[in-house]
Amino acid sequence: MTAASKFKLLIFTILSLFAVNFTFANEHKGEATSHETEEEFNVGEMIMHHIKDAHEWHLWGGHDNSVSIYLPVILMDGGMKTFSSSHFYHGEHKTAVDHKTHEEISYMAGVGPAEGYALFHEKIYKMENGELSFEDGHAHNDRVNDFSITKNVMSLFFGAILILLIMGSVAKFYKKNGAVAPKGVAKFLEPIVIMVRDDIAKANIDKHKYHKYVPYLLTIFFFIWFNNLLGLIPFLPGGANLTGNISVTLFLAVCTLLVTVFSGNKNYWSHIFATPGVPVALLPIMIPIEVVGILTKPFALMVRLFANITAGHIIILALISIIFINKNMAWGGLSVPMALFISVLELLVAFLQAFLFAMLSALFIGAAVEEAHH
Repeated sequence: MTAASKFKLLIFTILSLFAVNFTFANEHKGEATSHETEEEFNVGEMIMHHIKDAHEWHLWGGHDNSVSIYLPVILMDGGMKTFSSSHFYHGEHKTAVDHKTHEEISYMAGVGPAEGYALFHEKIYKMENGELSFEDGHAHNDRVNDFSITKNVMSLFFGAILILLIMGSVAKFYKKNGAVAPKGVAKFLEPIVIMVRDDIAKANIDKHKYHKYVPYLLTIFFFIWFNNLLGLIPFLPGGANLTGNISVTLFLAVCTLLVTVFSGNKNYWSHIFATPGVPVALLPIMIPIEVVGILTKPFALMVRLFANITAGHIIILALISIIFINKNMAWGGLSVPMALFISVLELLVAFLQAFLFAMLSALFIGAAVEEAHH
C-alpha cells in the first residue's frame, strides 16, 4: 500500500468515526426532543473546558454519561481538608441570579466532605448560607487556599516521571558501557543532547563557562518538549494543557531570570547601572530602562511559550467544532484534514518552542557572564 493510499485510508477512518458519533448523537437527540429542548452547542465553552485546568481528568462522554478520573482536593481552611473532587462534580447543581445582569449562573455545590464549598469555573469558594452570590459574572464569596492535585499537576508528574525514566535508562547505558556507540533510546537522544550542548549552550555562552549551564538548559529543553508532546495526546496520560498554563511558563521564566541574575558578573551589572559611553546626566533615565529590560526578557519567554501552545490547542478544537456548529457530517471532509494538518504541525511547534526557550535562556545567561572587551 502506497503512502497516498494509507493517508486516504486514515482520512476515511476518521470521517467514519465522526459519522458514527454524529449518527448516535442524532438518534439520541431525536429521543430527547420530545422531553427537553436541544441544548445549543457552545464553541467557546467547549474550547475553554478543554484547555483550562480542572479538578478531574475527563476521559470520555458528556454531562451525566461522562467517565472521569476524580483527583484529590486539598484545602487549607482552618486546617487541612482532603476529599475527592467527585463530591463537587456529582454534587448539587445550583443556580444563582447575578445581582447586576440578572442572569442565571450555574455552579456545583459540594456534598459530603465538600459540604459548605462550591466549585465555579474550577475555583473553589466558601458558600454563605448555602449559596454563592454573583455580580458581573464573578462570585463574591471568599476563596479558600486550594492546593489540590489538578489535571495539570498530574500531567506535570507524568512528564517528570517520564523524563526521569528515559534519562535514567540513558545514563545507565553509558555508565555500564562507557563511551561506546549508543543503542536504543540513547541512540535517539544523544544527537539531541549534543545539539543542546553545542548549538544552544556553547554557541551563546562563553566557551570557558558554558559547561555548568548545560544541565539546566537540558532540563528545561526536555521538560518543555516532553510536556508539549504529552499535550498533543488526546487521552490519558496526555490531553492536559500544561505548557499552555501561564503559571507553568511563569515558573520556567523565573528560573531563567534567577540563573541569569545570579550569574551576572561585574561587566553585566556595570552595563545596567553605569552604561559605558552614556553621559552621567542620562543615567537616571537609562538605569530604570535597563532594570525593566531584565524583567521583560523572561516575560517574553513566558508569554511566547504560553501563547503558542494554547493557540495550537484552540485552532484544532475550533476546526473540529465546525462539524457540530453546522450540524452536518459532510463538514468533516474539510475540518478533519485541516485539524490533522495542524496536529502534525504542532509536532514541529512542540520541538521548536522547547528549542527557542532553551536558546533564549542561553542567550540571556551568555550576556550575563560575558567578559568586558577592551
